[in-house]
Amino acid sequence: MPQLLAFSLLSLILWIGDVVSTRTRSWLPSVFVCAILFLAGYWTFFPEDIVQTAGFQTPIVFLAMYLLITNMGTLLSVKELGRQWRTVVIALSGIAGIVALLFTAGLLVLDWQTVVVGTPPLVGGVVASLIMSQAAADAGLQALSVLAILIYVMQGFAGYPLTAIMLKREGRRVLSLHREGRWSAKAPQAETTEVPRPPRLFGAMPVAYDTVYFKLLRLGAVALAAWGVSELVKPAFAVSPFVLCLIFGVIATSVGLLEREPLRKSNAFGFTILILMVFIFDGLKRATPEMLLDLAVPLVAIIGIGLVGMYVASFIVGRILGATPAMAFACSLTALYGFPADYIITKDVIDTLTDDASEREVLTAHLLPPMLVAGFVTVTMVSVVLAGIFVGLIA
Repeated sequence: MPQLLAFSLLSLILWIGDVVSTRTRSWLPSVFVCAILFLAGYWTFFPEDIVQTAGFQTPIVFLAMYLLITNMGTLLSVKELGRQWRTVVIALSGIAGIVALLFTAGLLVLDWQTVVVGTPPLVGGVVASLIMSQAAADAGLQALSVLAILIYVMQGFAGYPLTAIMLKREGRRVLSLHREGRWSAKAPQAETTEVPRPPRLFGAMPVAYDTVYFKLLRLGAVALAAWGVSELVKPAFAVSPFVLCLIFGVIATSVGLLEREPLRKSNAFGFTILILMVFIFDGLKRATPEMLLDLAVPLVAIIGIGLVGMYVASFIVGRILGATPAMAFACSLTALYGFPADYIITKDVIDTLTDDASEREVLTAHLLPPMLVAGFVTVTMVSVVLAGIFVGLIA
């Protein structure tokens, strides 16, 4: 397949996902539609390496991840992260609910090895899935090795639409209060139509010097610092450079080194998101129809039981901490897909709920920070630790 044809097909799928999401007002999130189309493509005429053929090899994918996650950090502030401690507790409670119900009710319908191998991928991303898949293969459990990858690939089919429903419910509640003048939380200041200025540390620099390349230079330097720190502390303890990119993005914005959303201001945001999205959907090439049939029962059981445990736990803890059931469940659901799907689903919902710029700012301020924080806590941090523990439980 020619490179440009591969690129065009991938772009077409992402565009169709946006259109369907807009037409259905996010009842069918774009990521859900794209996953269906990618699956259909791999089962018909897509070459297995279509993403690589289009030019999206591992180095550019990791570059996109570093830049995009650092860019996401600029949407938050140190004060905002401090306010999100409830989100962290709720997200952790959702994971605890999954583990608790799978190791009680789950063991009534599934064997011990299936529950052990299937739990970490359900509460995490690709790293946790690969750890458990390799551990199962080393133990001679080939079917469970495939199941670990399959859960990672398929869990989004449950998570995407459920998250959209929860966020729309919460968004409508916030909009109703805002329109009645009873919503007290302040939105971040909207972008002005004035000529944008460089961030505070470069305030004395002429605006003409703050070019696209200078924005990308500063963003790359902050991401490099985050990666460097993760490498520096690696002999003592492991910390994901992606987590540090988020934190460094927050700090760099707070001290005036970065502006809000430098990728968008340098007109690079859309292409960066495209790179990351096609890489994530590339995982669907492993899910053959035969594999889905063979592993359908344990797959559905693990995801279904896990979701029930997640909902019950997040509902209880959310009530205690003052979060609505919809928002608490949405934050916990980020464990099923993480970043960037949490960002994209949230923005999809916001865009379909209102066309008013000020209302979108209010919704963004309320919905996006907890979704981003929850996604990083569940997928990037907790799931890898959980996988490391569960490897030792495979008998």
